[in-house]
Amino acid sequence: MEIERKFRLERFPEQLPLLEKSVVCQGYLSTRPAVRIRSSEKNGQMSYILCIKGKGTLVREEVELPLEEDTFLRLKNLLPGEMIRKDFRVYQLPDGNRLECSLVDEGTPTAFFYAEVEFESVEKANTFLPPDFLGEDITELPGSSMSAYWEKTRLVEKLDCNKG
Repeated sequence: MEIERKFRLERFPEQLPLLEKSVVCQGYLSTRPAVRIRSSEKNGQMSYILCIKGKGTLVREEVELPLEEDTFLRLKNLLPGEMIRKDFRVYQLPDGNRLECSLVDEGTPTAFFYAEVEFESVEKANTFLPPDFLGEDITELPGSSMSAYWEKTRLVEKLDCNKG
């Protein structure tokens, strides 16, 4: 089970301790339910994950399974659109929570920042007071998921090609 709140972000935080930094690429085999593959490079090491997410916003089921590189590459060939690139960083918040921040598709017209905080319980998620630098809470905002972004930015060309 995943319990998380999601926020708009203007840039990576400068005032917080940096815990982790990596480059993540992800693509969606399906968006309903969200079935994605993800590769991550951290400290020169690659990892590959299959992730399935259920319905929901604040709370939803999430299953992550490790993949071998060859399986990842075979699944990547099945993607109906290009992968999303995320510059991913994790920071320590003063209250002890971890703030996961991403810069999505840097250098493109659709680039944006967002942040997530995962919680152990719904109560902790609901009582969390976000630091001032975090923007709007978009947890419940329709269309704010990464799968929605992927559909909007990656499937447009495929749909346009079918019009002719």
